[in-house]
Amino acid sequence: MTAEEIAPTWRAYTSTRHRLAEGARWMSGSLLFVDLLRGDLYRVRGVGGGSPELLLRLNMPLGAVAPTSGASSGRWIVAAGMGIALADARGGLDWLARPADRPDRAMRMNDGGCDRAGRFWAGSMEVGAALGAGSLYRVDPDGTVHEVLDGLTVPNGPVFTADGCLMYIADSARGIITRHPVDPASGALGEPARFASFPPEAGRPDGMAVDDDQNLWVALWGTGRILCLAPDGRRLRTVHLPTPHTSSVAFGGGLMFATTATHRLDRPGPLDGAVLAAGTGVTAPPVRPFRLIADG
Repeated sequence: MTAEEIAPTWRAYTSTRHRLAEGARWMSGSLLFVDLLRGDLYRVRGVGGGSPELLLRLNMPLGAVAPTSGASSGRWIVAAGMGIALADARGGLDWLARPADRPDRAMRMNDGGCDRAGRFWAGSMEVGAALGAGSLYRVDPDGTVHEVLDGLTVPNGPVFTADGCLMYIADSARGIITRHPVDPASGALGEPARFASFPPEAGRPDGMAVDDDQNLWVALWGTGRILCLAPDGRRLRTVHLPTPHTSSVAFGGGLMFATTATHRLDRPGPLDGAVLAAGTGVTAPPVRPFRLIADG
C-alpha cells in the first residue's frame, strides 16, 4: 500500500521566526511550543495565530514542558539544561534532579511529555550527539526521577497511546522509532520492538503525536515531511511542508501544527522558523498534565 501524498495549504501561525521551535502541544484552546536553544516557552491563543506570548524564559536549553496538575498556580514541569525541574511563572526553578549533569560529557535535556497517568518522561543527549550517550527518564507523581532507558543518542518523544499501554520513542540520530509496552499502573517498560526505520535521505524522526485513531504522526527533520503510521506500522499518509526542518507535530482546533527551524540553514526561507498551521480533520488528545501528588 502506497502512503497518500498530501500537500496542504500551510500558513504561518506565528508572526515570529525561531531558531529551533519544538514541542508543539495543544492546551485549552491554545498552542504551546518552545524555542529550544533560547530556552523560551510560548503560547498562542486560538486558531487564528499571531504573536506568541512569552510564558517562560529560562536562559538555558528548554527541551520540553508540561503543565502540572496545579497549572492554575502557574507552575510547569520542564526538561531544561541538565535536568528536570518545576518552574514558576517567573522562571524560578525547583530542581527535581539533574541527571544530565556529568563531569565527563557536556549534556542537555531534550524532548519529553506526559503519559495518561500523569508521569513526565524526558530524554537527555550529549550536545554533540555522541553515540549512545543519552538516556530516558521518568518522573513519578511524587517527584522522584528514574532512568528507564540508556544508550540513546538523540531521543525524541516519547508519546503514548490513549490507554497508556504503549510508548513510542524516536532515536533521531539512528533513524529509528521503537515501541515499548508500558504498565499503566507503575510506568514500568516491557521489551521494546523496532517500529519504524528511516535511512538518512528520508529524514530523521523528530517530534511525534498519537491521534484519536491511535495512528502515530512523525515530523521528519531535514526533508520537510510529516509521516502518519498506522498502529501496525503501515505508512498511511505523507504530508509535505514548505520548509525542510520540521521538528514536531500537534493537532487542535481543527488544525495540524508543525514547528520548524532556521537552525543549520545557510539561507532560511520566508517560512523557516515559523510554527505552521493547516486545516485537518485529524483530532488528538490535548496535552496531558504532570500530576504532582503535592498538588492533590
